[in-house]
Amino acid sequence: MAFLDNSGDIILDAVLTDAGRKRLARGDGTFKVTKFAFGDDEIDYGSYNTSHASGSAYYDLEILQTPILEAFTNNRSSLKSRLISLTNNNLLFLPALVLNENDLNEDTQRTEDGAGNPLSSGSFLVSVNANTNTDLGEIALIGAKGYIVGNQILAKGASRYIRVDQGLNTTKLSAGKPLSTELTERQYMIQIDNRLGTINDLKNQGSPAFIDDDQIATYYITMGVGNYVSVLPPGELDGGTDPMNGPAGDYQVIPGPRGTSLQFGIGASDNLKSSTYLFETIGETGISAPGPSATFSTINTTVKVTGVTTGYTLDIPITFVRTST
Repeated sequence: MAFLDNSGDIILDAVLTDAGRKRLARGDGTFKVTKFAFGDDEIDYGSYNTSHASGSAYYDLEILQTPILEAFTNNRSSLKSRLISLTNNNLLFLPALVLNENDLNEDTQRTEDGAGNPLSSGSFLVSVNANTNTDLGEIALIGAKGYIVGNQILAKGASRYIRVDQGLNTTKLSAGKPLSTELTERQYMIQIDNRLGTINDLKNQGSPAFIDDDQIATYYITMGVGNYVSVLPPGELDGGTDPMNGPAGDYQVIPGPRGTSLQFGIGASDNLKSSTYLFETIGETGISAPGPSATFSTINTTVKVTGVTTGYTLDIPITFVRTST
């Protein structure tokens, strides 16, 4: 990876990702570029200088002359911040994705090992088999986001999903009105290491749209398909009825206008269920915990959620857990 000098003419440096090169290499004539994206990971918009001595024509000079990253083919590392086009030029805020933990039960939190260190490091635990479910159930969970029994998440207790809410994360606009149609996410991308787990909609295991050369599976989640995406109700944070939880209560985390809510479960892969190889290769083994005599093996990873409309991304920490003894 390198930087390209951008002090003179504007530079366009484009390459195919590894996945694109693989498809081109098929040589069957089916390869065709139908979509592309732009990113601005290099740019610090705080460099816009309204006090420049030479006047307004120079306010953005430092931004325009910022060195540009050389294009590279690893799709996992490119375009973390994607540019989008919007018709409304009077927007003051853009939507965010926020992990919703308001409906989580405080007594089911992070599991600690025998030395008092967090077993999950504050992440959701994914139990890979029935024995692990039993052993985790014997531990006093004292601080995390929750754990999964089988293919369902017990997020700090009763909730059986990871929930991500979308909307304007500000109190300067009223939550009494829904988010504008242009900014509302109706499709999401979820990316997970296919060697470790799968994504489900709380009822059925989903199927990835594709798996790239790094074994990263991408799931496209669309409103109205499966049980993933729901419209969030308007209303201030001090109460209301959440249709995804049933009883009245304050489950919302977005203080401004809200769009949609994504909820999904995670299932452990067959590799983790049937073998300890990946735990021994890329994880940690022999972790003890207070209570049961069992020791555990863990693998820490992340699940990446991206809003297709806005390009906003959120990384959610996940820990896969398997009883070692």
